[in-house]
Amino acid sequence: MKEDDTLNLVNTFLIATPELDNSHFYRSVVYVCTHSKEGAMGLVINHPLLDMTLADVFSEMHISTDDNVQLASTVLLGGPLQPDRGFVLHKLEQSWQSTLKVCDTVAVTSSQDILQAMAHNQGPNEALMILGYSGWASGTVEKEIAKNNWLVVPAQDDIIFGTPFSERWGRAIKSLGFHSDNLSEGMGHA
Repeated sequence: MKEDDTLNLVNTFLIATPELDNSHFYRSVVYVCTHSKEGAMGLVINHPLLDMTLADVFSEMHISTDDNVQLASTVLLGGPLQPDRGFVLHKLEQSWQSTLKVCDTVAVTSSQDILQAMAHNQGPNEALMILGYSGWASGTVEKEIAKNNWLVVPAQDDIIFGTPFSERWGRAIKSLGFHSDNLSEGMGHA
C-alpha cells in the first residue's frame, strides 16, 4: 500500500501485529469507519467484554425490551477512547438518527433509536454492540502502519458478523494469504 495522500483506510481491517503485544490492541482487529487528513476512527471487533451483555446496556439506559429479544448478546470493547460511549456496527439495512454509512453493506450508528428498535426486535438483523472506540490524530495511523504495528487488509462482512470473536484475528490474517503463526516481532518492510 502506498503511503501518500491517497491512502484511504475506510472499510479496511487494521490487524495488530506482535509489535503491539503490550497494548490495548493486543491481537486486535480494528474495523476502520472513518479516515481523512484529520485522522482515523475505528472499532475493535474482536475484544468481548466478558462481564457485559446487551441486557446490561438496555438496563443501564432504562430501555424496556420485548420478551423474545436476544439479551445475552456479547458487548465488545471498541477501543480505549470513551468506553462509556456506545456504537452499533451493523449491516446497512436502513438508516437511523445518527448513522454513518461506511460502505455499501456496513454502517455504524451511535443514536439511541437503534437500541430502542433492537429492544423490540426491529433493529438490524446483523449487529454488534460496541462500547468505546479507537482513534488516531492526523498522520498517526499511517506512521503506526509504517512501523509495522498494523497489517492492512480490505474488510470482510463475514469476519465482522459471521466469525466467532476468538477467530477473527486469525481469519483476518489468513485473508492476507498466510497463517498467524508466520508473524514474528520485528517484521521487515515489504
